[in-house]
Amino acid sequence: MSLTNQLIATVLAVLLGLVLSTLYILSDSSRDTLLTQLESHAEDSATHLGLYLAPYMQQQDQATIATAVNAIFDSGFYQQIEVTDSNNNTLYSKTYDPASVIKAPNWFIHLMPITPPEKSRQIAFQWQQVGSIHVRSRAGYAYEKLWQGVRNALLLFASLSAISAIILSWLMRHLLRPLQGVEHQAMALARREYIEQPVLPRTRELRQVVSAMNLMVRQVQLMFDEQNRNIESLRSTAYRDSLTGLNNRRATLTQLTEHLEYRQDFGPASLLIFHLNDLQALNHLLGEDATNHLISRCAQSIQALGQNLGPHVVGRIGGADLVLLAQRRSLDDWQLLLEPLLHQVRSQVKKQTGAVESADILSIGIASCDTPTTSEQLLTQARLAQQEAEQGGNRSIALYHTQQHQQGWSDQWQRHVATAIHNEQIFLQQQQLVDNQNQCIHAEVFARILDQDNTPCQAGDFFGVARDLNLLEKIDRAIVKHALQHLQQKPECPVLSLNLANQALAEPAFIEWLLNTLKHSGVTSRLSIEINETAILTHMESIKALRSTLSDLNIHFGVDNFGTHPNGFSYLYALRPDYLKIDGSLIRHIDRSDEDRFFVSSLISVAHSLEIKAYAEHVERDSQRIELEKMKIDGTQGYLHGVPSTLS
Repeated sequence: MSLTNQLIATVLAVLLGLVLSTLYILSDSSRDTLLTQLESHAEDSATHLGLYLAPYMQQQDQATIATAVNAIFDSGFYQQIEVTDSNNNTLYSKTYDPASVIKAPNWFIHLMPITPPEKSRQIAFQWQQVGSIHVRSRAGYAYEKLWQGVRNALLLFASLSAISAIILSWLMRHLLRPLQGVEHQAMALARREYIEQPVLPRTRELRQVVSAMNLMVRQVQLMFDEQNRNIESLRSTAYRDSLTGLNNRRATLTQLTEHLEYRQDFGPASLLIFHLNDLQALNHLLGEDATNHLISRCAQSIQALGQNLGPHVVGRIGGADLVLLAQRRSLDDWQLLLEPLLHQVRSQVKKQTGAVESADILSIGIASCDTPTTSEQLLTQARLAQQEAEQGGNRSIALYHTQQHQQGWSDQWQRHVATAIHNEQIFLQQQQLVDNQNQCIHAEVFARILDQDNTPCQAGDFFGVARDLNLLEKIDRAIVKHALQHLQQKPECPVLSLNLANQALAEPAFIEWLLNTLKHSGVTSRLSIEINETAILTHMESIKALRSTLSDLNIHFGVDNFGTHPNGFSYLYALRPDYLKIDGSLIRHIDRSDEDRFFVSSLISVAHSLEIKAYAEHVERDSQRIELEKMKIDGTQGYLHGVPSTLS
């Protein structure tokens, strides 16, 4: 029961107790008064009858006696009137019918016992005793009069109580409304939402409570903000280059490995190394501050270039070396894209030195791959190309020579991939996510196609083609259809998790089709949708609307590749996913790196504070899992639990 209702009930209970006590006291007093009146009536009636009936009693005129007694008896005050002669023989007796019902409840009669008074008077006529009159008052008359007064008082009390309850309810709710705001603040605080009540109540006690709650909200917000700043500071210290703000060497190499060797989500990729030639000479020529400013400007330009190219990785791997990983392009295309950057660097050096514009300030090496390769191999090739550009005089851009003949996917392979996707010749593989007791939480689904030799090919072999041909939406449609069909046919299978592509999420028509399909599937409770962190931050408003609708359909929602985006994770407060998967690049060395352990532990703490499950992906060693379990991870996924298998 709410506090308002409790207060109203308490007030009414006190009032009811007071009214009942008052009624009892008044009824008891009224009873004594009525008994006194009945006693007086009985005495007066006996006296008056005696004076009137004395001669008739001497004559024993029963008819006249009966007439007189009946006239008085009909007033209803009397239980019995009896007239006797001098020998105590009854001349006439009138008694109230004992079968007559008293117009009062039995409980009231038992509660208010009444003993009716009796009066007798000796009658004399002409100095001679002629008899006596006995009058006994009727208790029922007293009960009826008492009950009538009590009933009217109760009805009046009930009416006044109803009116008072309505007024009191409104008044209490109005006065205690700030407490509802405090409750709302407390619930919001549990969800990491910080709400203050701008209007303070006039009641002193409530004003103090609301002020204290507002102060607590501000303090908790400051505490959580400080925690987030500490985590972001740790991220910057461990993974960010202090000069450029890009990924530092360690984070860059880890992400290159993640994308090229594990996700293989770039398809054919190009890795570029940007090298400022003879950094020591530049420091001597421009000064250290100006050189640092030049490096920072180069980093900003490369980052802006990467954002325009789509999926990319950019970072600083040395004092004079910056790298960019992006989708594969030909040397001619790269030269067109990089020429403004080269011109900007040369102009800045010329502006600061006043010297003639030099072409040998920046050298760029490019290494491209069409098939999955290691990050180490691609970096080595790009370094060789960069050294060739540095030594090549006026040629600032060089492509690793063994790649000169490659032009990306063959037309035959592109036609094969396009045909397979259009015909929905896609099959699914799964990899289980398990909890700390090795129980399956869900199985993440991966799409695969067969190559020309009918052999399953990896995602990196066809996703790049699908992206270039704008077919990722069709792949996602096929994945959703096949997964729903599998769930409908096999009710005993685990929950399936589907990862939607960024390209598909940018299409409103796909979102509409997806929600309509899911709504009519009948298996939404056994489905989970995952979206890449980058896609969420790119389409935040539409993803929030999608997440809300999925929640209404009882579909779990997760964030994939969590923890590496430079914009941080403040979006979690607004999005409130059911779970998140910490990016594999942060898990790779967690059993060897103190920085990774501390950072991942902080991410898990943030998730748990928002009641969000935290999972780790790409777990390959027992030592990794042991460290993660110490951090209270909710589940792990990776080759440690088995390679992806066919969904069947």
